[in-house]
Amino acid sequence: MNKAKRTEIFTRWRDINPNPTTELEFNSPFELLVAVALSAQSTDVGVNKATRRLFPVANTPEAILELGEAGLKSYIKTIGLFNSKAKHIIQTCRILIEQFDSVVPDNRADLESLPGVGRKTANVILNTAFGQPAMAVDTHIFRVANRTKIATGKNVLEVEQRLLRLIPKEFLLDAHHWMILHGRYVCKARKPLCKECVIVDLCEFKQKVLD
Repeated sequence: MNKAKRTEIFTRWRDINPNPTTELEFNSPFELLVAVALSAQSTDVGVNKATRRLFPVANTPEAILELGEAGLKSYIKTIGLFNSKAKHIIQTCRILIEQFDSVVPDNRADLESLPGVGRKTANVILNTAFGQPAMAVDTHIFRVANRTKIATGKNVLEVEQRLLRLIPKEFLLDAHHWMILHGRYVCKARKPLCKECVIVDLCEFKQKVLD
């Protein structure tokens, strides 16, 4: 795909959604960190239901640490893998208090030092909480990037690096959100809604569903 096509694709996404953001509900970098940690193999809808009960009670490292692992589980037990997630979040709270003055770090190395925080989670935090042009490649972005040919790659890291290099700089900060939303609601895994797609004429996917 050439640069002109990429520019037009992101221009159209920006036109219909000028200020995209995550569908996870949060009011601070720490709340976002917890929400993203809970979102692995879970839906944003499910995570929001849990955090709407959790955050009014505990939305700081100290408050969640005070709940304890068992107490935290009572709020997140509707979410998949809640046992391991609770363990990691409690460990993270302790580290944030002891090593970072209870402040979520704004750099990749420190974020990835936290239990259960991998590259994708760190990218979400850096982009959404701190306004850095990071690219959190989840299954939606991986699919959209490869299908459309915006940036092809055999693995997540390859796609991430190509997206950062190939997406025009003016779109880079919000590109992550546009691509996730497009993958979630239009370019679906099993049956993409090509007839409803605003970039169908630019997309280079060969198996478009147009009937």
